[in-house]
Amino acid sequence: MDEQRETLQRIVSTLANKNDEIHNFIDMLNHTIENVQINSSNAISELDEEFDGLYSVLDEMKGSMTNTIQQEEASKIQTLQDQLSQCNDALESSEELLELAVQSLDIKDPEEFLKTARQIKDRVTMASAFRISLKPKVSDSMSHLMVDFTLERRMLQAVKFLPVPKAPEIDLAACLVADNCITVAWRMPEEDSRVDHFILEYKKTNFDGLPRVKDEQRWELIDYIKATEYTLSGLKFDTKYMNLRVQACNKAVAGEYSDPVTLETKAFVFSLDSTSSHLNLKVEDTYVEWDPTGGKGQEKIKGKENKSSGQNPLLKSNRSSTSSPKRTSISPRSSARGSRDRFIGESYTVLGDTAIESGQHYWEVRVQKDCKSYSVGVTYRNLGKFDQLGKTNSSWCIHINNWLQTTFSAKHNNKTKILDIPVPDRIGVYCDFDGGHLAFYNANSKELLYTFRTKFTQPLLPGFMIWCGGLTVNTGLQVPSPVKTLQKNENGLSGSTSSLNNIAYIT
Repeated sequence: MDEQRETLQRIVSTLANKNDEIHNFIDMLNHTIENVQINSSNAISELDEEFDGLYSVLDEMKGSMTNTIQQEEASKIQTLQDQLSQCNDALESSEELLELAVQSLDIKDPEEFLKTARQIKDRVTMASAFRISLKPKVSDSMSHLMVDFTLERRMLQAVKFLPVPKAPEIDLAACLVADNCITVAWRMPEEDSRVDHFILEYKKTNFDGLPRVKDEQRWELIDYIKATEYTLSGLKFDTKYMNLRVQACNKAVAGEYSDPVTLETKAFVFSLDSTSSHLNLKVEDTYVEWDPTGGKGQEKIKGKENKSSGQNPLLKSNRSSTSSPKRTSISPRSSARGSRDRFIGESYTVLGDTAIESGQHYWEVRVQKDCKSYSVGVTYRNLGKFDQLGKTNSSWCIHINNWLQTTFSAKHNNKTKILDIPVPDRIGVYCDFDGGHLAFYNANSKELLYTFRTKFTQPLLPGFMIWCGGLTVNTGLQVPSPVKTLQKNENGLSGSTSSLNNIAYIT
């Protein structure tokens, strides 16, 4: 019966997943239909604009050429009319002389005849009719202003839609996710010399498989990539997956998108649990700040109040080792949030809201420069509301005290080991739950600061204590490659680590 029920549950789960995939595919098909209609309308609009632009150019050219012809016509006509006017004037003068010469032939007086003949001869010599050219100054030909658009017409008739680059193919085997970076590699299905650049788009998601049409995340764009590989760096992996796609572009148009790929982006993400933090701590998501006025309204617990406010309360001895009762876990996130009492007294503590139950995880802490005292570490859920990190057998931490003088130490089970090394401004925390390693690093140089080795028997919560200052937690980080290398080397030396002063073996 139980076996059949389990089998049926697997079938139900499989069917539910398949139904979810089909729903997503239906949404994608509807979205694609809408995009086809929108893009077709846009293409027609752009085609109209291109032809309107071409018509505009042709009309402008026609107007300009027509104006040139008309100017040439006016110029020639004006020249010919000027020449015609000159000819008419010359003809009129010549006709007057002719009439005068004819009349002179009838003069009888020899002396008067000679005089008149000389006058006519002089006037004829100076007459404009004998000085004008009887050849038109311009021709009537306009052939030099003729056009032949045979070649252009052929070119226009040969116009086709722009050649669109084919969709690239993402090489999934060459893609790499490491150190909060994603390297994406792709290739063209065939050589295309006209490809000018590529566009890479990516978006975060919590769903495996094809991108969700109704996903709240938007595609982020990286443009003008010249190579067939690109690395997205400095990412925060606060979702489970990343969708990626690529398209090729020539000088004029972008091609189809590649088939999208989904890469897993494993990282430990948590916020600070303000519901159980000390009232003197102001908590906002991943930032916590000590607030001396925050706890004025809390009820004073007899024998627990701080009677000497001028001293660092985190340096005092632990006044209570009583742990609060264990609580039943519902889920890693809900088990920490809203399921325990607030820290009170001198335990200026805030915990992460997500538990570690397996695997390797990494996060970083940046502390304000003027912070007087703080601790960074992990703890089981049973840390008492009066307890301080490192002073119980269920918590591990490194502690920095800048009160009067700076001390740097590792703490567990109320035992302290002084660390004679500089205090970094950023601390990296590496937790290998299954391997029983808790290591602290200089987050800038990835230099190992201290390592606890033990066997974790309960889920762990990130823990922080802060006094007179503030700190910011950076989550969504993958285990850095240098840390992985150091841990691998450390594991290889596990049989002869007695000379390593920064490693503690705790049973």
